[in-house]
Amino acid sequence: MKIQLQPIVYKSISAYMRGMGMSRPLHPLVALATYDTNKVSTENGGQTILVDFYKVSFKKDFKGQVKYGQGSYDFEEGGMAFLAPNQVITLSSEESCYEGYNLYFHPDLIRNYQLGKNINQYGFFSYAVNEALFLSNKEKKVIAGLFENIAAELDNNIDVFSQDVLVSQIELLLNYSNRFYNRQFITRKAVHDDIITQMDAYLAGRFEDEFGGIPTVLEVSQHLNVSPRYLTDMLKSLTGQSAQQLIHDRLVERAKTILSTTKINIAEVAYQLGFEHPQSFNKLFKRYTDLSPNAFRKSFN
Repeated sequence: MKIQLQPIVYKSISAYMRGMGMSRPLHPLVALATYDTNKVSTENGGQTILVDFYKVSFKKDFKGQVKYGQGSYDFEEGGMAFLAPNQVITLSSEESCYEGYNLYFHPDLIRNYQLGKNINQYGFFSYAVNEALFLSNKEKKVIAGLFENIAAELDNNIDVFSQDVLVSQIELLLNYSNRFYNRQFITRKAVHDDIITQMDAYLAGRFEDEFGGIPTVLEVSQHLNVSPRYLTDMLKSLTGQSAQQLIHDRLVERAKTILSTTKINIAEVAYQLGFEHPQSFNKLFKRYTDLSPNAFRKSFN
């Protein structure tokens, strides 16, 4: 029987890099590792670790697998992946060949900056590993240039402007990543349209089940095998609606059909759609239609 190792917790970037057999960082709160100069040790392959800082990976022409948690992803042409603090990483036991960078930065670096307040707006830190960002050759050059600027700043002597400059450069990197993810949503529209079709079919089935309750974003995303944040960001890009808004929109459309084609009383319609209280149904319906369910039904009579 295979023994499950407890995750090793790294509270600092310095401790992590030392544990991985990498060079000592130049700054206590931010570090940049280049794959051609820092080779991560494979001695502890299979060991899980938990880090207390952000990680942004950029891999050019990577051949191999990256494993996070229980999943792994095959980067055939390279790309970017993002990790928020307190997520589990599984170390690889295989040597991989690639070029690129790993950027590590601690929450304390950005805590007193606007980026510290806005960091949760970058949804890709909550994406699953199979939702990595693929880059065109032109985009790779842009991202590589941003990492090179960070590397140059870290190589300078620390002064009173160092942290301001580093935080600005990291924010610029994240903003470009946001832009390129939005492009990915659009260029992979056929794939995402299929996800929306599957979502509609799942919701239709749930709304037919009187005892299923109102579907949550988590339930829908698990059915579609995507992360909740990726689903919401993708839907916002393509439809202008969040996952929660789309669920409510489809629910209201189903309610309209029931109200206009049956004589079931309003309370029963609410219960049939998964609401525990008819008042909650009335409130949601009116928010989307500017009519109460009863007024909507009367408009068809």
